[in-house]
Amino acid sequence: MRAWRHAILTVCFLVVALPAHAAHRVIVFVWDGMRPDAISAEDTPHLAALAARGSFFADNHATYPTFTMANATSFATGAFLGPAGFYGNRIWAPGAEGFDAQGRPVDFTQPVFTEDYAILRVLDAHAGHALLELPTLLEAAHAKGLKTALIGKSGPAFLQDRRLGEADRPERSGVLLDENTALPLTFARALQQAGYPLPANTAHTYPPQALRLTADNGDPTAQGPRALLRDGVTSDPSAADASAPEAANAWLMKVFLEYVLPTYRPDLSVVWLRNPDSTEHDYGVGSPKFHRALQAQDALLGALEDRLAALGLTADTDLIVVSDHGHSNVAGPAQLFPLRGVNDGRVTGIDPEWGYSVSGGIRLADELTRAGFTAFDGTGCLYVPVLSGIRADGSMLHPTRYDDDGRLCGKPGPYTSPAHLLPSPLPKGALVIASNGGTEYLYQPEHDAALVARAVRFLQSREYIATVFVADRYGALPGTLPAERVRLEHATRGPDIIASYAWDAEARVQGFPGTEYASLANMRGQHGSFSPIDVHNTLLAAGPDFRAGFRDPLPSGNVDLAPTVAAVLGLSMPRAQGRVLHEALTGPLARPLDAYRVTAESLSPATPARGLATQRVDDAPVAQSTYTFHIRLKRLHQDGRDDLYFDQAAAKRQ
Repeated sequence: MRAWRHAILTVCFLVVALPAHAAHRVIVFVWDGMRPDAISAEDTPHLAALAARGSFFADNHATYPTFTMANATSFATGAFLGPAGFYGNRIWAPGAEGFDAQGRPVDFTQPVFTEDYAILRVLDAHAGHALLELPTLLEAAHAKGLKTALIGKSGPAFLQDRRLGEADRPERSGVLLDENTALPLTFARALQQAGYPLPANTAHTYPPQALRLTADNGDPTAQGPRALLRDGVTSDPSAADASAPEAANAWLMKVFLEYVLPTYRPDLSVVWLRNPDSTEHDYGVGSPKFHRALQAQDALLGALEDRLAALGLTADTDLIVVSDHGHSNVAGPAQLFPLRGVNDGRVTGIDPEWGYSVSGGIRLADELTRAGFTAFDGTGCLYVPVLSGIRADGSMLHPTRYDDDGRLCGKPGPYTSPAHLLPSPLPKGALVIASNGGTEYLYQPEHDAALVARAVRFLQSREYIATVFVADRYGALPGTLPAERVRLEHATRGPDIIASYAWDAEARVQGFPGTEYASLANMRGQHGSFSPIDVHNTLLAAGPDFRAGFRDPLPSGNVDLAPTVAAVLGLSMPRAQGRVLHEALTGPLARPLDAYRVTAESLSPATPARGLATQRVDDAPVAQSTYTFHIRLKRLHQDGRDDLYFDQAAAKRQ
């Protein structure tokens, strides 16, 4: 008996004496749109070194649709869009009322772009302060008394702590400095007192009597000008000077390093900067400005590491670098629209090796209208003289088009489109498209099942469409999957149809693989699709809680970031859907790789759509009448739970 008592006391002593996992400081540095294959010793030496000495997640996945605000939702909640209730980037939310960050009234009868803290505030109020229907990582941090800091891109940074600075909320232990504002008021005043200017739009955040900008405040987060071709609207992909966000990004990081980090000593920081994404949008992946943007971003990472060392914070700081998604070049098939050179501000001859794209833009509202549907996208008149498509013979894909009153929309040019603004009242039987780059959200206000089925068949009959998901209310339509199968179903807020554009992961532009069709715009780069290039994004981490020199072969995802950070900080997120990345952690949180098992699977509609009149993007008929699609995914088994990671999804027509 005495021996048993001694053994029990020994075990109890060991349990009590076992050191708890120490909570360390965490800095999440988001490189918007960073592709993992863009990490190099030439462009990103600091990032390459960080990946080598820390944990590199070799099979990380963005949340689909691969938009910024969609993945900001996953970063905030550790969940997917349907359960979280917010879809970003562009959504349709009629009935909301309010102003944007520049103090301008927003017409919410049209689809709205949500990368704006003020618009997010309006949407949150419209949703009864339940824009995100799940608890967030920063809410868990504040509940435990931790201090937080949000720096950078307006919209995704603010979404992490969307109630910050509201008058009816008690003062939180969090601060935000983004491209449009500083929150809360006490922080904005403190920045001024410390001698820092404020983002110019901060003037619209507070009443004049509460906060006035100084006469020499300027606009420290202003974006630089775009380099344009001679048509005045198309970006010049051959330009090689500084990228538009470079100066603003440098200023935001400067304030974080010089003032926020040493003054507030936040336990959790999210620094979200818009390079390389904005540069990829304007000039394309692989362009000279793309490489310049990578180098500038990497220099900011080096400055961050140097500042941590100078402050003596390196040893107890976990530094996580992640991107919200990958990025592709916008282009259609090269056999229809060959790559072309650019010289002296003009598009020149065919250059299949090192030319630039002159195609890939689709205006779905226009395509649907020409097919007999009543469709609106709220985008207004567009003038896209290059990227709608230049054929091999030099002719344009689309002729000039006029609106119903015989007026040109926008400047005269090779391609102009009708406005497609939503009228008030909206006619019955309308389709509203929220244009989102590589994936489109289609809303049908009456939820007319016959109309939705007809729209689905139209989409399936166009070669530029890859996948079609429908709200669960419509059942198993041939050639579709319910949105719930990819965790996108929300009964009241969700779109009726979610359609992704076709992609080519092998096609190359400027040395980088990956092209896709996308919403028509003067953008050479885009994301949002179900391409493996858009889905597979960057994630790496280094610090006391992460394994050194570790390359993680297991599938992971952006949805796993919040649960992992919560585990490191000792926080609780019981409703998160992602997993803790234990295999990359140290100490009591560590778990060996052999505790996991991965299986490859595929997912397809139960029945294909048949009897379709399939057409190419140039309206030429295609001898294919059957459509379905396949999703490739991985299932990760661990401790009785399964986690699904979607790799890609592509159409199959025959």
